[in-house]
Formats: sequence, structure tokens, C-alpha cells
Amino acid sequence: MQWRKRLTSIGLNALAWILSLIVLIPFVVIVLNSFKSDAEAKVLKLSLPEKFIFDNYQIVYEQGHLGQSFLNSLLHATSSSLLLVFVVAFSAFTLSRNHSRLSNVLYFFLILGITLPLNYIPLMEVMKTLGMINSHLGMILLYTAMGIPISLFITYAFVSGIPKELDEAAIMDGCNGIKLFWKIIMPLLGSVLVTVFVLNFLSVWNEFTAPLYMLNTVDMWPMTLAVYNFFGQFSAQWNLVSADIVLTSLPVLLVFLLGQKYIVGGLTSGAVKG
Repeated sequence: MQWRKRLTSIGLNALAWILSLIVLIPFVVIVLNSFKSDAEAKVLKLSLPEKFIFDNYQIVYEQGHLGQSFLNSLLHATSSSLLLVFVVAFSAFTLSRNHSRLSNVLYFFLILGITLPLNYIPLMEVMKTLGMINSHLGMILLYTAMGIPISLFITYAFVSGIPKELDEAAIMDGCNGIKLFWKIIMPLLGSVLVTVFVLNFLSVWNEFTAPLYMLNTVDMWPMTLAVYNFFGQFSAQWNLVSADIVLTSLPVLLVFLLGQKYIVGGLTSGAVKG
């Protein structure tokens, strides 16, 4: 019996390694090609370059205008994620503690956005009417609104699992609604709010369709549109395209690695407590 469990464990670990390699191989090819010459990179082989050419990254940075695009993406992703954290925290606490029919209807109306597709034609008309086309504020508010459904769904499940006795004890000690939220509830939401922040940051950083419709000047473009434009100009030079992809992927990989443990903890806690 013991040997069967060991064989099963070895088999599952081997399967996990194989799947991981399948996922990682394309990224490794991209990284290696980013250091190759143009002729070497066209082959797209999983092999070390004859000579590591670091100038590819300098060319990409200078000709692809990645500096401004990086700042735009960082502004949109960070600002919208922080705003989303506060909006979702307040909303989840209010809706979960107020068990009226209106609160339930409002909650299900908000999370309905998880399943409904986003229609960009009427959205563009709304953005034009509000004067938010081609503006940083418009993109930040749009990304915040796009992240509310799934983020509220995760946070609501977590808040619902917090005992109401804590609220009653805090109120008896003289806390009003605002103090109750900031001093009692908010500290308990650390893991799930970090989860919301990281997931929304990754989503906004990788978003392509929304800025394509809403931004019409190069200076406002995020990294995704910069990569798209660069790929159109240098599609035959795979070494430069690969270097561009690597530079674009590094920030989002770093954020994911730093927040990975919080993502797992936040999602599992919300699932159990909800």
C-alpha cells in the first residue's frame, strides 16, 4: 500500500514537471532569441546564441518608446487597482452586512458582469459624452469598473465569513460604522485585498482591447499597444520582437511572483468562509 502511494506521488510530480516544461519552453525560446542576431532568431530554435547581443534591448527601448508606455501602463494598473481595492472593500462590507432585498439585488446585479460581455460601441459613446476618451482618468475609471464584478464576488465571500459578533462588540465599545470598518474589518481583509490588487494589476497590464478603442495617441499608449505597434514595424526581426516581449512581461511576472502566496491564501480563504 505504501509503495502505491509513493508511485502515485512520483507519477503526479513527473506529470507536473512535464506540464511545467511545456508551458515554459515557449518563454525560454523567446528569452534566448532576444539575445541572438537577426539570422539566428529567425530559426526559432531552443539553443544558446553564438554570441549574446545585449544591444537588442537598447534598440527596443529606444525605437519602441517603451519608457512612456511603461509609465502609462504602471499608472493605469496601479491607480485602478488601488481604487478598486477601496471600492470593493466598502461595497462588500456594506452589502454583506445589510441583508435587505435591495442589497441582494444590487449584489447580484454587480456580479452579473462576470458573465456578460463588454460592448465597446455604446461604451465609447458613454466615454465620449463624459469627455474621457484618450485620458488617463478615463482609463483608470474604466479599468476599475471592469474589475468590480469578479473582485466583489471574491471579497463578498470573505467578508460574509467574518463573525458579526465582532461588529457587535465593536459597537458596544463605542465604534461607529466608519471606525468599525477601518479598525476591525479592514485589517482582516489583508490577504483578499492583496489578491484583488494583484489580479486586477495583471489584468490591466495585459489589457489590449480597451486602450485600442479608447486611446488614439502614441503618448497615451500602454505597453500592450507599444508591443503591437513594434511588432508591426519589426515583424521580420524576431530578435527585437522577442526582446520587446521580454521587457513587457518582466513587470507582470514580478508582481505575480511577489503576490502569489497572497493570491492562493485570499482565494482559498474566501472560498472556505463564503
